[in-house]
Amino acid sequence: MNKKQADLYIALISVHGLIRADNLELGRDADTGGQTLYVLELAQALSERPEVAQVELFTRFVKDDAVSSEYAQPSEKVNDKLSIVRMEAGPEGYIFKEQLWDYLDTFTDNMMEYFRHQEHYPDIIHSHYADAGYVGSQLANQLSIPLIHTGHSLGRVKRARLFANGVPTEDIESQYNMSRRINAEEHVLATAQRVITSTHQEIEEQYEIYDFYQPEQMRVIPPGTNLNQFQPPRGDEITSELYQQLTYSLIDSSKPVILALSRPDPRKNIAALIEAYGQSTELQEKANLLIIAGNRDDVDDLEAGAQEVFHEIWAMIDRYDLYGKVSLPKHHNRDEVAFIYRIAAASGGVFVNPALTEPFGLTLIEAAASGLPLVATEDGGPRDIIENCQNGLLIDPLEPQTITEALLKLFNQPELKQQMVQQALTGVKQHYAWQAHAERYLKLITPIIEKSERLPRTPITRRSALYKDRALVTSLDHNLIGNPEALSKLIALLKEHRKSTLFVVATNRRMDSALRLLKHYKLPEPDTLITSSGTEIFYAPKLTKDEFWAKHIDFHWGRHKIKALLDEHPGLHLQPKSEQTPFKISYFLNDDVTDLDHINGILHQEDESANTQLSFDKYLDILPMRASKGMALRYVADRWQIPLENILVIGGSGADENMMRGNTLAVVVANRNKEDLSHLPELEKIYYAKKSYEEGILEALEHFDFFGKCCPPEQEHSER
Repeated sequence: MNKKQADLYIALISVHGLIRADNLELGRDADTGGQTLYVLELAQALSERPEVAQVELFTRFVKDDAVSSEYAQPSEKVNDKLSIVRMEAGPEGYIFKEQLWDYLDTFTDNMMEYFRHQEHYPDIIHSHYADAGYVGSQLANQLSIPLIHTGHSLGRVKRARLFANGVPTEDIESQYNMSRRINAEEHVLATAQRVITSTHQEIEEQYEIYDFYQPEQMRVIPPGTNLNQFQPPRGDEITSELYQQLTYSLIDSSKPVILALSRPDPRKNIAALIEAYGQSTELQEKANLLIIAGNRDDVDDLEAGAQEVFHEIWAMIDRYDLYGKVSLPKHHNRDEVAFIYRIAAASGGVFVNPALTEPFGLTLIEAAASGLPLVATEDGGPRDIIENCQNGLLIDPLEPQTITEALLKLFNQPELKQQMVQQALTGVKQHYAWQAHAERYLKLITPIIEKSERLPRTPITRRSALYKDRALVTSLDHNLIGNPEALSKLIALLKEHRKSTLFVVATNRRMDSALRLLKHYKLPEPDTLITSSGTEIFYAPKLTKDEFWAKHIDFHWGRHKIKALLDEHPGLHLQPKSEQTPFKISYFLNDDVTDLDHINGILHQEDESANTQLSFDKYLDILPMRASKGMALRYVADRWQIPLENILVIGGSGADENMMRGNTLAVVVANRNKEDLSHLPELEKIYYAKKSYEEGILEALEHFDFFGKCCPPEQEHSER
């Protein structure tokens, strides 16, 4: 049977949320968001293909006075080929996805019963999210039907994000059923013929941490986008009222617009764009800067991260005297966004996304469809978009001069800019319209249905531990980046044991400085990044900041009073502004004039609670009493539920000392200043390597049999 004829029967499963053909309640709650729109638009796009005879989208039957009666219709016909079919599972009322796990077997059995009454079974089952993956894998195994899966989000990644929001570990298990979710994801990875992802980064940084990860199973098909509302300029943009509102504060509003549009989130890195613009008088002469960063009435009413972003933006505008050159509107409506893109395009402008991390980059697609060339971060989704469409330039988000250079290249080469505009308009339709998505999708599944392509599976076994059970923790300077050959071996080991080993970098550097160093030496992104001497914690893969930790260490922290006490003190000199953070005051210390005991005496005399730490006898950090690398590490260990005995710390300065004390394993590599750690006791758990830098780390891994027994040799012998 040739399945290229119009006889394909595709079953899509999206269990949770509220799904109907029209007026999706997007944003009603966490379960009714992007995934519901994605599966509905995918189903519609597939039903429009001539090769497809029938598409059914299976979701949950909901009969609840609190929601529309439409969700209680057992079947809803969307068009001649597409229907939404609702399965009964659990209580009739609407419940969130975390509460559905006990009812998924019922959902599965009811789908099986439904199929028995059809003329024939589906040719393929496509599950969306872990709950549908559980259902889909059960059905695929019962019916011998190929399974395709799209994760949308992953439990192991979600767990880290919940950590960042301060959710206790026991609540993550009880409220979110995280173990069941991750087990279901592992099972579907073992079952599915193909897993569809949005970007290559999703494969490399998220799925790779699963036991049943098989890269040959993964295929990147970017989500389709409804491009109807995003069009090139029509000619009325520059004379519009909205244009006047956006540009009224600019000295010369006739210049092209450099447009940035994002949430006021530190990870969006807006300050780097302003710095790039502020440092180039040539760029200021050629273009204005328009920043659309959410809506605000009073900045002080925003959450702390957004407040920090706006204050940094205003500080940059003032530092470079950009008044009359930068527009930062207070309000905009969502339905105005498409017109804002067209305004920027009509002005001859460029769209910029300087984010530190960008998993997909929907705004880039919207901007490209509106006739804007792109300057975008080299991290994540933008790489794929610009490679596919050839419509922009990639920049290093940690190096503002790369933003400047890219923008000037486009403005100074109008032919290149116009070429990229045309390639953008063609590329988004070719790669990111739903029609293009459906075409690529059918090319993927047709050989599988015809049994001409099967996934060759290699034997894979599950680890006994569901989560990572050990951690390697290292500072950056003087431990890593000293021996390139040994570094390559260390990276290979970390990659090989990524499923079992949490990789943590703990550094005195700020987050941006640490990332710059990691990127320069091509070090893998750590699972957890502890920065600014233990005052900030970030989790991969989106550098989610642990706000709960920030609230925890804010206890009795008197930053301004401490600065007033110490700024003019003899022997202390403030380090550059780039080294200061809200929870860290950094000085150079001249120990010929003063010492740490004297500084502590001043603080105690004024009843200031603070933690002082000295590194290399000259770098003094004043931190909140609850903050240090050691306390941050223990907090992280508790969040990940990793025993301290299974944590190996590579340290070497005074700031590392309290990470190395106690129950952790520790190593001091040969190139480190042992006098800086002279207070450390002589313990079997502290190993002084004979080799330097990464070679010393490799030596310590072998000494402790870190990836095996994970204990000192003496302890291993005594246990025998």
